[in-house]
Amino acid sequence: MSKELKARGEMDAAFQWRLEDIFESAEAFESEMNTVQALTAQVAAGKGHVADCPGKMIAFYFEVMERVEKLYSYAMMKHDSDGSDGDATARLARIQTLAAAIEAAGAYLTPELLAMPRDALTALLDDPELQDYTVFIQEILRTSAHTLPAEQEQLLAMASDALQTPSNAFGMLSDVELPMPMVPDEDGGETRLSHGKYQTLLRSRDRKVRAAAFTGMHAAYGAFGGTIAALYSGSVKRHVFEAQVRHYESALQSALDPDQVPVSVYENLLREVDAALPTLNRYLSIRRRLLNVDELHMYDLYVPMIGTAELPMDYAQAQQLVLKALAPLGQEYGDVLRRAFSERWIDVYENKAKRSGAYSNGVYGVHPFVLLNFENNLDSASTLAHELGHTMHSYFSDRTQPFAKANYSLFVAEVASTCNEMLLNRYLQQQYRDQPDMLKYLLNDLLESFRTTVIRQTMFAAFEKKSHEMAERGEALTKESLSEMYYELNRHYYGGVCHVDDEIAWEWMRIPHFYRDFYVYKYATSFSAAVTIADRILTEGEPAVQDHLRFLSLGCSVPPIEALKTDQVDMSSPAPVHRAMQVFSDTVDRLEALL
Repeated sequence: MSKELKARGEMDAAFQWRLEDIFESAEAFESEMNTVQALTAQVAAGKGHVADCPGKMIAFYFEVMERVEKLYSYAMMKHDSDGSDGDATARLARIQTLAAAIEAAGAYLTPELLAMPRDALTALLDDPELQDYTVFIQEILRTSAHTLPAEQEQLLAMASDALQTPSNAFGMLSDVELPMPMVPDEDGGETRLSHGKYQTLLRSRDRKVRAAAFTGMHAAYGAFGGTIAALYSGSVKRHVFEAQVRHYESALQSALDPDQVPVSVYENLLREVDAALPTLNRYLSIRRRLLNVDELHMYDLYVPMIGTAELPMDYAQAQQLVLKALAPLGQEYGDVLRRAFSERWIDVYENKAKRSGAYSNGVYGVHPFVLLNFENNLDSASTLAHELGHTMHSYFSDRTQPFAKANYSLFVAEVASTCNEMLLNRYLQQQYRDQPDMLKYLLNDLLESFRTTVIRQTMFAAFEKKSHEMAERGEALTKESLSEMYYELNRHYYGGVCHVDDEIAWEWMRIPHFYRDFYVYKYATSFSAAVTIADRILTEGEPAVQDHLRFLSLGCSVPPIEALKTDQVDMSSPAPVHRAMQVFSDTVDRLEALL
């Protein structure tokens, strides 16, 4: 029997996020939209007058941007709930245009501040009324060599909306318009392939089911390979263009600079993970043996290889599991988690045209929101714990910091979330320590986290680095060149044990994070940091918990590498990644001993 997803309106509202917490109605959104629209002219009118009252100009600009963030969040989440809703699509397009217009109208702010005598600009840091904006001022001073004259900054800001076209077009194609095939399911029927269903089918015990899902998904994207290559090429060219006009040595350096992360951190990650590939081969050899296959294929990488123990669970059970696993983080942390569950911060289940994957979105002055596509399994429970880590990071930062300092760096954005995943796995290991089959299952789950979050994301990071270097050398980014390069990366990472299926060459086409330049490596570095943090919380107790809560509360008030040092992790060194890879190796040893 065919199974089709429900439309948004057919879903139970109790499991949908309550966006009325931002705006009570579409009419309230429109009223605020009109008010902010009118402020655009007021922002523009400040041009040429920054030096007269720099403090007031800075404060006004951030006030406007806080209002824009609420508008954008509401519109984005409405659209992500149902990409087929034409009103939601139009609403998102309008706020994107307005945000770009305000950015363009205020593009003079940084150049005019830089045009002030340096002593006068530096003196603003000591003004008691401007303490909320010291990070903004410090960043202006730090990045002055990469700031353009006001007219050029305005041009770039005016172009920002148009430069988002490759990403927006990919999202519409991937989430809404890409035709997905019907594929076999485990019941002997057929189901319409979707992003959420794909993850479930890849974990099927029926090898024919997961092979069909793998082939069907990649063939769906491969059929549009030329179009997707053109979109990705446009995105890469944007990154290269912006790096060049801002006088960076490379797109990689340009992307890392806002986080104040040296290129050496990226290179350390690639080097340390590459050195750990023999351990990956050891793990894959165990997988091949336990799955009892002569040849391990790429579609065999996600099915739990311990076949006698699983943890199916519904959403209510997943909530309780997460609360118990994260209890070491203290009473206050747990109380906020319960609010997230009871006050509808979370959009739980997949529906037609809903955005794939999962995310957490903090809305300053309201609370964070979480998008899920929940399936009744441990993987979805782990995703819930992960996204709630983001949520708690946003919650504590927003509660502690002013708006201008609350938005924590992307470099540390995955630390709290991955720490939660580690605590969940450690909790389950302890609960099932006397049940060897379940313990083997949990070790498999932890090893998969290492493989997918550190090793796979590092392979993605290598792909991004290579594709941007190709563009910087003037080489064409085509379906053929990108697919060949991606296939060879898979051969390097997995070819020691796996048969690298031809279809994997098209996998890059369906990765939405590639449209956020050099973002994926942060999953790997954050996971590495989280290994240390979670172990400290469980072994040292309250002192480590307080360190972690302080880290969660810092926002961007200090540079991200310094923020992590609050949690006793120094990412400027290769040591955290090296230690994580050692834990990966030790976990392989534990699994081998149990077997």
